[in-house]
Amino acid sequence: MVRIAWVLAAILFSAAVGQTQQAPPQVDVTAAWDVTIKMSGSSVSGLAVLSQEGPKVTGMIGPALTDMFPVDGRWDGDKLTILARPRTGRTTAFTECELTGTPGRMTGTIDTNQGTIEFVRKKREGK
Repeated sequence: MVRIAWVLAAILFSAAVGQTQQAPPQVDVTAAWDVTIKMSGSSVSGLAVLSQEGPKVTGMIGPALTDMFPVDGRWDGDKLTILARPRTGRTTAFTECELTGTPGRMTGTIDTNQGTIEFVRKKREGK
């Protein structure tokens, strides 16, 4: 009987340790976001539509719903890094941005402190 109790305790301890080794991302970014980028005294507004599966983030971002380009990213601890993937012949306001935040707002820097970026979660209609 004592041996069974020790085996059960070991299994429970192993399960608890396994759960703490991979912490979930701080913010689920699956949503539409209003985006503001500030560089050199100017400001640009746009839209992002992101989806998240575990630490992996994919989506689209751009100045308008009809003028977007793909992005992908990844959570690492409490930081989300997003990489721009512009279409051939197109330019983007950033190549890489790093964000931290809450479920409703994320802020960070673009291209190693060349400017700032803010994501504000759009309210769903009827909510």
